[in-house]
Amino acid sequence: MTVYVCGAEFESILCGIYDAWMSRKGHENVRLEIRGTNQDMELFADYVDVEPSRDKAGKVLEAMRIKLSQEVFRQVYAASLNREPGRADAVYRFLIQAFRRGPAVTDCLQEQAVYELFRLSRRVYNESHCLTEFIRFSQVAGNVLVSRIGPENDVLTLVSPHFADRMPAENWVIYDANRQKAAVHPAGRDWFILNQAMERKEGREDGVWQTCLTAEGDEAVYQQLWRAFFDAVGIQERRNPVCQRTHLPLKYRRYMTEFQNG
Repeated sequence: MTVYVCGAEFESILCGIYDAWMSRKGHENVRLEIRGTNQDMELFADYVDVEPSRDKAGKVLEAMRIKLSQEVFRQVYAASLNREPGRADAVYRFLIQAFRRGPAVTDCLQEQAVYELFRLSRRVYNESHCLTEFIRFSQVAGNVLVSRIGPENDVLTLVSPHFADRMPAENWVIYDANRQKAAVHPAGRDWFILNQAMERKEGREDGVWQTCLTAEGDEAVYQQLWRAFFDAVGIQERRNPVCQRTHLPLKYRRYMTEFQNG
């Protein structure tokens, strides 16, 4: 068994797929693994580091464009954003079936590889859909809207187009605290991803995120008004925490204004 070890990024996974496929060792004799996922090493297996290359990733994308469909690409890309450590190999197994069956492969859920990719992508899309509803922005100095999220999966590139479409004239930032990167949208321009930690590290006082939130302004007043409104419209006699958790899971509340103390 030869294990190709690639990075967590979509482009790196594509490079791993290219190396595994072009090795001609047989699909049953190769496997993909994400670097740093702490999986148990197999005895008698050869581990090969995948070298990132835009050329290799581009060839895989071009093959998908010619032989498959936009829907297949969407499913593959979404699955690559899942946090599960086996996502790279799941994408590889799916593409084996996809290039055999063509664009209709997405309907073949009876195939284990197809179902597994569908399961991974569905979790990513479900979380991104929830975040488009649950994200809260705070206005800070400089007329910038900032939001902090902590998603399980890497959904920043999926939620950002939603807000770019609805707030094209605003300066906003959505910061993923789990992955220490942000989507930045200058007013009237395209958004982009900034891979830079914004949290304050121990012993330092220059965290970008903390600087934004501690800047003087009247945002705290509006947050208090929003919390007061949220409490006022609730009907205590009809309070149903179980039903509320079904529609608004607890993991999102730590980042939502109406559930903050203050």
